[in-house]
This record gives sequence, C-alpha cells and structure tokens, in this order.
Amino acid sequence: MNSNDLLRTALRGLRTNRARAAMTMLGIVIGVASVALMLSLGRSFQSYILTQIDRFGTNTIDIFPVGLEKFGGNLDSLTLDDARAVARLSTVRSVAPVIVVGKPVRFEDEERSPMVMGTTREIFGNYGLELEAGRLLDAHDDDSTRFVTVLAADTARELFGDIDPVGRRVDIGGFSFTVVGVLKGMGSLLLQDLDSMVYVPFNVARSITAQKHVTYITLKAAADPQLAKQDILSLLRQRHRIRNPENDPDKDDVIVRSAEQVTSIVQSVTLGLTVFLGLVAAISLIVGGIGIMNIMLASVTERTREIGLRKAVGARHRDILWQFLCEAVSLTAFGGAVGLLFGTGMGWMLTRVASRFLGEVPFALSPVGAILALVMAAGTGLVFGVFPARKAARLSPMEALRYE
Repeated sequence: MNSNDLLRTALRGLRTNRARAAMTMLGIVIGVASVALMLSLGRSFQSYILTQIDRFGTNTIDIFPVGLEKFGGNLDSLTLDDARAVARLSTVRSVAPVIVVGKPVRFEDEERSPMVMGTTREIFGNYGLELEAGRLLDAHDDDSTRFVTVLAADTARELFGDIDPVGRRVDIGGFSFTVVGVLKGMGSLLLQDLDSMVYVPFNVARSITAQKHVTYITLKAAADPQLAKQDILSLLRQRHRIRNPENDPDKDDVIVRSAEQVTSIVQSVTLGLTVFLGLVAAISLIVGGIGIMNIMLASVTERTREIGLRKAVGARHRDILWQFLCEAVSLTAFGGAVGLLFGTGMGWMLTRVASRFLGEVPFALSPVGAILALVMAAGTGLVFGVFPARKAARLSPMEALRYE
C-alpha cells in the first residue's frame, strides 16, 4: 500500500467517526490556538513598544521618585533644584521638570479630565510634539507666571469642537487660562496618550497647587545614555545624602530609567513569556496527545473485525500500523492548523481593538513559531499514536474476525 492509499484510508476512517474526530482534536486546537494567540500578542506589543521607543529616541531618560514604583516609597524626593543641578551636567540636555496637576479642564459647558502638566518648553522637544496652531510655552511664560496653556489635539477637539481654541480661555481647577497653542495629533508614548494632555508653565502649576516637589523630570542624554544615567544617579545621591547605595540599593529615593533600559525590560519579558508559552504548549500537547491515544485505542477496539478482515485479504502488519499512525497524525495536524488559524485570527482582532486606544499596534506573528506549532502538533500525533497503531497491527486475523 503506497502513501496515497494510506492517507485515503486514514481519512476515510476519520470521516466515518466525525464526532469522535472533532472531540479528539479539541485539545490540540485549544492548545495551539492559545499559544498562537499569546505569541502573536506578545510579538505585536513588543513591536509596538520598541517602535514607540525608536520614535521618540533611545536617549530619553526619566527621573521619578521611588514612591511612584514602590509602594510606601517617598513621593517628594525630587525638587526643582534637583532638576537645575541635573541640567548642569555635561552628559545631559533638554531637562524638563514636570508637576502633574490633578484638576479638570472646562470650556463653557464642556468639561474633561486630561492630564494637566506644569512644565517647561523643553518637554515638547523631548516628546517630539509638533505645533498645529498658535505657539508653544516659552521662558517668559514661566518667568512671568502667565496663565497660558497649550492643548493636545484630542483635548482641544473635545472641548472646542470646530471652534479655533487659540486666544480663548479655559478654566483649569478654578483658574482662568488663555489657550496659546494647539498640538498636532501624536498618538501614544509607551501607553501614555499624548493627545489628551494640557501643558501650563511650571511656575504657574506650582502656584496653583502649592506643590514644592516635582512629579518627575524628563531629559535627553547628550551622548551615551548609560553614562548620563550614572552621572545623574551620582549627583542625586550626593544631593540627597545617600551613602554606600551599592551595599543597599533600596536606599535610593529616586529611579533613573532610560529608554534603553525599557527596551531591555521588554526583551526580557518577551523571552520569559516565550519560555512560559513553550511550557504551556508542551503541557497542552501532552494532554491532547493522551486524549488522542485513548480515543485511538477505543477506535482499535471498535474496528477489530475491520482490521481482521483487512489482514485476511492481504493487508500487511505495516499497512495497519501506518494507517492508524496516519489517522493520529492527520487528526493532530488538522487540529493544529485549525488552532493556529483561530489563535492568529483572535490575535489580529485584539491588535485592531488595541489600536483604537493606543495608536497603531502592528500585528506580528513569527513564521518560525507557526511552523514549529504545526510540526509539534503533528509530532504529538506520531508519538501518541504509536501504541494504538502497534496494538492494531499485532492483532491476529483469526481472533479479530471472531471478535464480537
């Protein structure tokens, strides 16, 4: 019996027991679909984050109090004097201190709650923000404590609709501000919506909040981000009188994070996710393989007389063996293909949904991962189909024909 005959015989056997074949494939479908879904989402969001980092530059550095990341940590450890001291370092440039003002913004009957940031002109260059109309904040606004504001694209549209916002006044936390500029739509930066922001001069934010500390500091490295990061940490440790931090890293009251470090974290998380998914896939396929073996054993028992009849008319030991192996491999390969299509389709749909909230999230699927999933699914059928196939092949024709 040649390979074509074997395949036709195996498929004919599966068609006669469609319900059983479908139930047998279910474990393989679920396992491969889960892996395909998580792999596609993992690669898609890795690509999204790395694209965001490349878009705004790998030399971006943020400094924030340790309390923003560690529960119970200090939230007041950064000051304007710290920002000024950092700005004097030769390894950094474009330093922008930020105070987050938690107040609503209102124009006539429209009220929104965007993130209101008290900052300096440098932040626009750091985030790559571009002007659509009017002007940006400048040093005179800060020095003179002018109550002026620049609106991001979505905030301007939601508050003003088709009205030109420039020159009009908005209420921010009970204070009247003149809109001097509107930014172009920029999308998101590392899950932060840049189009739903409001920018006011740093000194104005301090005056209306009575806040003496800064929320965080953003800047650009002049050259090597790692060198700049080391200089910043050394300076702030000296200013904050933190001694021997190398013996106890928890002494640090600030965190200095570069875009390069974020890239490394993303890659580490992706690697960990890949290893985890590999284990999930292995467990799913083993469980599915055990199901395949049990169903195939039941099939051998039910088809004992058929096996005996085939042997009686000349079928060889290996013909029976390969027939049942082909059935097992066909089941798992088809189940793997269905699972791959279903998981990939779900991944594509979820990236489209995410794109509505985060900006463009590219859909990404590893061809190598897809091929490997199919090979592993087929291999599962081959491994777990051996025992039922050998049992079928070893049946005696006379005993099989007498089986009731």
